[in-house]
Amino acid sequence: MQQKLIKNGFIVAALMNFSVLFFSKGFTNGAINQADPVVMSNFGLMMIVVWGLAYLAASTASSQIKWLAGAFAVEKLIYGVVWVKWLLANNLGELYAKDMFAGMFYSIYGVNDLLFMVFFAYVFFASGRKST
Repeated sequence: MQQKLIKNGFIVAALMNFSVLFFSKGFTNGAINQADPVVMSNFGLMMIVVWGLAYLAASTASSQIKWLAGAFAVEKLIYGVVWVKWLLANNLGELYAKDMFAGMFYSIYGVNDLLFMVFFAYVFFASGRKST
């Protein structure tokens, strides 16, 4: 697998996680917290930033990243499933009416997580072909 693709993919994943700082208005956007107080509390949002730091750190690894990528894929799968469940139980239009940033955040975070789950799974399985 091309090392530059892996590195850039991890960097983009980190930047997407850091975007929570924008959408949450620096952890002051109560609409995001209220829409899902368990997963998207300020603690949960801070943990998203921490995961971003982990992706950024992983971007510097040049080998033996298979199982780390696998763990990231599982993490993204969990967030993706939580997002789908949230969409099925909530009205996104009402959230947009309450706060545009919160609406935008809930519109994209799950799609983002599912796309990066595919990327991390790809890294996991492609790395498996090279290692013993």
